[in-house]
Amino acid sequence: MDTRFQYVKLDRSENLEEFTRKKLEKLETKYDWLISAEVHFKKHEPEEPKGYICNISLSGPGPIVFAESNEESYEAAAVETIKDLDRQLSKRKSQMKSY
Repeated sequence: MDTRFQYVKLDRSENLEEFTRKKLEKLETKYDWLISAEVHFKKHEPEEPKGYICNISLSGPGPIVFAESNEESYEAAAVETIKDLDRQLSKRKSQMKSY
């Protein structure tokens, strides 16, 4: 799966990208029809202690699957976002027809 990262008003983090890639690889093995992922990390200052936002868009057959989380760290936000995506993908997989 092709994964692109964007940072809004942040510096690029290799560790954060590697952490997120490992989590997304689990989704890719579970749902082999995924094509690409677009991951955005941003900080929303007024929301303390939260405000670390991660949103992920996944491309595959059908409409784009999107989830966003606002947590106390970028890692926690990524994990929560991927959990939401997993729920959505599971529902989509059950609705897909195999011919």
